[in-house]
Amino acid sequence: MDDRLSRTDTAGKVNGGLHTAHARSGPTEMTLEAPSDSSLSCVGPACKVHLVQGSGTELSGETENLLRSRLRSAALLLFAGFAAFLIWHITRINLATGASAVLFVLHCVTTVVLGLIAISLSSRCPMTTRQLRWVELVTFGLPVVFTMLLQHSKAIVWAEWYGVIPPISCIWLLQIFLYALFIPNTWKRAAVVLGLIAAAPLVSVAISAWLDPNSAQALTTDPQFIIEAVLVLTLATVSSIWGVYTINSLRTEAFRAKELGQYKLKRLIGSGGMGDVYLGEHQLMKRPCAIKVIRPEKAGDPKVLARFEREVQATAKLSHWNSIDIFDYGRAEDGTFYYVMEYLPGMNLSELVRRYGPMPAARAIHLLRQACDALHEAHDVGLVHRDIKPANIFAAVRGGLFDVAKLLDFGLAKPVANIDGDQITQEGTITGSPLYMSPEQAVGDHEPDARSDIYAMGAVLYFILTGRPPFEDEKPMRVLIAHAHDAPTPPSQLNSDVPEDVELVVMRCLQKSADDRYQTAAELMAALDDCEDAGRWTRDAARAWWHQNERQAAAASESEMVAG
Repeated sequence: MDDRLSRTDTAGKVNGGLHTAHARSGPTEMTLEAPSDSSLSCVGPACKVHLVQGSGTELSGETENLLRSRLRSAALLLFAGFAAFLIWHITRINLATGASAVLFVLHCVTTVVLGLIAISLSSRCPMTTRQLRWVELVTFGLPVVFTMLLQHSKAIVWAEWYGVIPPISCIWLLQIFLYALFIPNTWKRAAVVLGLIAAAPLVSVAISAWLDPNSAQALTTDPQFIIEAVLVLTLATVSSIWGVYTINSLRTEAFRAKELGQYKLKRLIGSGGMGDVYLGEHQLMKRPCAIKVIRPEKAGDPKVLARFEREVQATAKLSHWNSIDIFDYGRAEDGTFYYVMEYLPGMNLSELVRRYGPMPAARAIHLLRQACDALHEAHDVGLVHRDIKPANIFAAVRGGLFDVAKLLDFGLAKPVANIDGDQITQEGTITGSPLYMSPEQAVGDHEPDARSDIYAMGAVLYFILTGRPPFEDEKPMRVLIAHAHDAPTPPSQLNSDVPEDVELVVMRCLQKSADDRYQTAAELMAALDDCEDAGRWTRDAARAWWHQNERQAAAASESEMVAG
């Protein structure tokens, strides 16, 4: 299956602005990092904060966009400089010598690659943070390689003709300052990269002295050259690192200066299609919370405001332990709409399966039964969720208990009787996530009801038991057609550990006709309770699992994050 489709609904990620071809109608998952305040005792993977309107981010959305923008500017500047010097030198280079030919070819390649990078970063094609960091490596790595070869070539000529090593080119200083100025980084990461750039000219000189006797002799007769070069490069590098540190401090202070009513915004921790989420704190109670705000460019769209308000109102109606709590909702003096939610240490089911593989039946029953309990309350107050998927069910740590399921993201929730002509989601449109969408949602011929959520619950149970959704294809439309017409492969054929009684529950949930499924969340809960493995995943088992996997989960989380 194409990775673009699987990332949206299994990992809960949608790149950059976070939309793939099939996910534009539905929300994306948002991964938030827990605050680093010493007042919060929770540590490790259980302290990752996740909210769902949207998607897990390695960088915050704002920093990721900043990285892309700065990389584009740096690539354009480097391309312009290399292109200008290529035109200048194209008639002066002597291709008869091997070194000149290699330099000319590398000059051409570097110029073309920088131009292509600038073009790709100017397009709307989404890129992950890891891809952006690879682009960063190429953008600054190719010029470093070219400059090293250029310096080596000059060193041989100068040593032969003049008996000295040429001075370190100002091109090296330009690359150091250009990187520090344009690329958002932590000072530690900047120190590593800038240190490598600063070491490159010295390495080039050492290689020249090793390969060429004239260069070696010139270097020994004029050691002052090396001392001066080291001093200049060290000063440039230290100044640049300090500049990176200062810029990051100013950005942090700017975030912390923001306030919404009684809430202080500490830092941006996630972005989705409709709004941004900040880690915040109530100024009087000092309680950490997550604050979602509508982006300024979206604030003037009546449909966005209506959906935002509907999400708040729908979620606020729910008081079940397994639903996310809404603390506050308001509008700031500058017109910014926001609402305040609890923060959730833990991981969503998509992340858990992606990192650790399919779950044992006992744990799957334990989590899904709780989610059904929350869904039962929603259905009782007349709400149909319409976007249940692994990324929207969260295994949280609450009240000292582990694997507390939280049903998230009621952004598409809708009252069952809301069939008026001015509805926010127009009749006939497809809403939800294709990988977990009921047949009636896929066909779009009538409004989904509570039994559509039952189908999605079965699809989620299928995923966490097998590691894959019931249907998958690189084309979303084929997935929708499969939901409407194809029979899913029994879970036990993908994972032999799936018990027969649990498989029967899954397959009944996935019936094409809504009349053949469980009719209520309460019925589904009862069916799960009747399974032989029900109740075997205890509080102690959950605690032991999180403690056993804490270090691994923290390491995996850290390796995926790129500070900016």
